[in-house]
Amino acid sequence: MCKVLGLTGSIATGKSTVSLMFDDFRIPVIDADKIAREVVHPGEKAYEEIIHHFGVHILREDKTINRKLLGEIIFADNQKRERLNHIVHPAVRQKMVERRDTYLQADAQCVVLDIPLLFENNLTELVDKTIVVYVDENTQLQRLMNRDGYSEAEAKQRIAAQMPITDKVKRADGVIDNTGSKFHTFQQLEELLQLWNILPR
Repeated sequence: MCKVLGLTGSIATGKSTVSLMFDDFRIPVIDADKIAREVVHPGEKAYEEIIHHFGVHILREDKTINRKLLGEIIFADNQKRERLNHIVHPAVRQKMVERRDTYLQADAQCVVLDIPLLFENNLTELVDKTIVVYVDENTQLQRLMNRDGYSEAEAKQRIAAQMPITDKVKRADGVIDNTGSKFHTFQQLEELLQLWNILPR
């Protein structure tokens, strides 16, 4: 029986690091962020809807969407951001479900759905168990400032725009503390997969 795991975290907690670790266990990962980029390629239904609502001026010369320009438009206008989300999110969800079901039909032992907004978008019904990658707030702040070159105020603003990591931890079936070394993080993931009988003990 295939177990479907939902992997999530918050900005700069190290979810991508943990996502890559599943490779070592030969467990496939379906990445929502990658699919979000795929569904807005020319020819896709979501691409056509975005142009219909936002106009051809958001396109580059090669007809791809200028993501930076679109980002500037939607972050200045909540209604436009909602409109974009209503186009993109269902398309991403549909593709994720299709890919998940392909693994289920192939009798895979486990598949991971890597979804940054797993709880925010109420997508937990797509998975059997949820894993949250956690770091304390001070570590999160420092990592975000170091990684993206933000000032403390900018970093705090971006963290505040998301559901607090402590709230995600309360909702999770499993938590991986990514404050320490990569090896320690890997050990925690391995132990969790053993606990859930995905890996042999």
